[in-house]
Amino acid sequence: MAITLIRGITKMGMNFTVQESSALYGLLAETSSDVIVKTDLEGRIVHASPGIRRLGVQVQTKAGPHLLDLVAAPGRAAVATALDAALGGQSGAQWVEFPAITTDARESWFEIRIRPLTDEGGAVYGSLALMRTIDDRRSLREQLFAATYTDPLTQLTNRAAFISMLEHMIAQGMEGCLAMFSIDFFRTINMKYGQTAGDDVLRVFADLLREMLRSDDIISRIGSERFAVLLPRTTPEQAQAICARVVTTMADLRQKVGDSRVAVTTSGSVARIAQSMDETIERAELALFCAKAKGRNRLEMEKPRRLPV
Repeated sequence: MAITLIRGITKMGMNFTVQESSALYGLLAETSSDVIVKTDLEGRIVHASPGIRRLGVQVQTKAGPHLLDLVAAPGRAAVATALDAALGGQSGAQWVEFPAITTDARESWFEIRIRPLTDEGGAVYGSLALMRTIDDRRSLREQLFAATYTDPLTQLTNRAAFISMLEHMIAQGMEGCLAMFSIDFFRTINMKYGQTAGDDVLRVFADLLREMLRSDDIISRIGSERFAVLLPRTTPEQAQAICARVVTTMADLRQKVGDSRVAVTTSGSVARIAQSMDETIERAELALFCAKAKGRNRLEMEKPRRLPV
């Protein structure tokens, strides 16, 4: 396979020395290529296979654009490191993923592997790079990520994502608040009207949270009828005002549940994000329990802990 590809590329007018063909064979030993690029010692492209045209790059007979001209800004540092290593004579190249901007301005993802080109005396005179598209792989990876961290019913993030994001906020010392909500009498709704009606209630409340909370707030469904909201850079007073409106608005809605329109309420709590993840969640859950114990359809703030006398 590799030898056939090398011969095909040679017929296209790309002439390789023995050393270049050896390096090319090493790159093609395990895979076929989308784009093959040869550079000089400065990293400028001197030859490229026809696949490069999709990136809108025209390679002349003399040194053309720089290899990094193919790379969008977020990937330039990683590709530059790989190129410098190859031009420095390092042959243990690794695959590096990077975004490229195509002629239609669509961001397309590639991976690249770069190896040095050396003459008979072992001196490096350029590099040879193999690029291949990984758009399909990245799309699948993103779909798997979404499936792992998304609640399929509400399309909010799930408990696993919530825990990870709360841990990150605490590790970074980010100030903010954690709010929790629970649909009141949710089990009764399911028993009286059916699970489909209960699912509709959950979706309505999820949409309400999306509409009423800020773009920086992170909303998750963390249990059957329970939701959590991370409010970064928010004081307890600000969080209280925001979340109280959610509780009030939910009570004012008359949702269609089964064949009836009824008022569905929610209980909520707010706790400051501090100390540890477990301790933060515990304070928010205690406040939520207090809201339910006081009659539901209300918001409770965490109670300050009493210092030992």
